[in-house]
Amino acid sequence: MSAPVVPQGATLISTFKRSFVDVPVDPQNDNAVSTTEFLEAAESLTTMFDALGSVAFSPVKSDMLGNVKKIRDRQLAAPAESETLQALVLNELKSKSHKATEGLVWLVRGLDFTCIALSQNLAKGGEELAESFRNAYGATLKPFHGFLIKPVFSAAMSACPYRKDFYPKLGGNQDAVTTELRAYLAALEKIVGILKGFQSRKDAQW
Repeated sequence: MSAPVVPQGATLISTFKRSFVDVPVDPQNDNAVSTTEFLEAAESLTTMFDALGSVAFSPVKSDMLGNVKKIRDRQLAAPAESETLQALVLNELKSKSHKATEGLVWLVRGLDFTCIALSQNLAKGGEELAESFRNAYGATLKPFHGFLIKPVFSAAMSACPYRKDFYPKLGGNQDAVTTELRAYLAALEKIVGILKGFQSRKDAQW
């Protein structure tokens, strides 16, 4: 996992193929989240784990990308029924399958974990990333992980860089980094909230 290179004057988020700020959500259609743009944004987010700079985060990144693939495979198999994530889930469940639906559950947990960790770290200027990620892990993924997986994620938490080393990797202008990251995390938090609410519905479960 090589650290991403950020062009001078840019921020890491500005180099993403897709930001969560730009993922369409249709308030006229029960907050339907557009599938293609969401998956592009989720893939782009995994670059953050490269910026964390440790091979310990490789399993976290590959887990998220594996779940993106499950959802995209379903989208490619039934494109007309998968334009939004909610439609993809409901139509897949009608077909008596739940591979992509389960993938989305895990992907949302992973996104929630990342969002909470970075939001907490931004809000608490004196807190190191390891503590923010550890707290976020306990609140999101840890309750669902078995005893074989927990040590893998715990190792990643312990391998977090110091904040003084991490934030410069996101861009040279720290004011711009903070402003963009706040907007990005707010958009991500909104989408995660919409999807968690949807996934709690009986018709969205298998």
